Amino acid sequence: MSLLLDQNISFRLASLLSEAFDNVKHVKQLGLVNADDLDIWQYAKSNGFTIITFDSDFIDFAIMRSYPPKIIWLRFGNSSNLKIVNKLLSNKENINDFLANSEIAFLEIE
Repeated sequence: MSLLLDQNISFRLASLLSEAFDNVKHVKQLGLVNADDLDIWQYAKSNGFTIITFDSDFIDFAIMRSYPPKIIWLRFGNSSNLKIVNKLLSNKENINDFLANSEIAFLEIE
């Protein structure tokens, strides 16, 4: 399971989530910090990442272009890093089930 944190999420979360999830990267670590959403989408698709984002544009891509990549859409607004980490960790089982299900393109976490 490889997760890609979008630009709208702090790069610091990658290390905070790395114990719970196998491979967590931030776009900054991959040289994509100034990339547009379509470039991030394409990178994730080509490299087996699921994108974690607050950005609804990725949901539009999932609807129009299907998947991969899968999208985890955070729907709880601007939040502290701690809140984001806690939300993801408390949804770890849901995230793992989502990643294992080949029929679902995106997961909303509220």
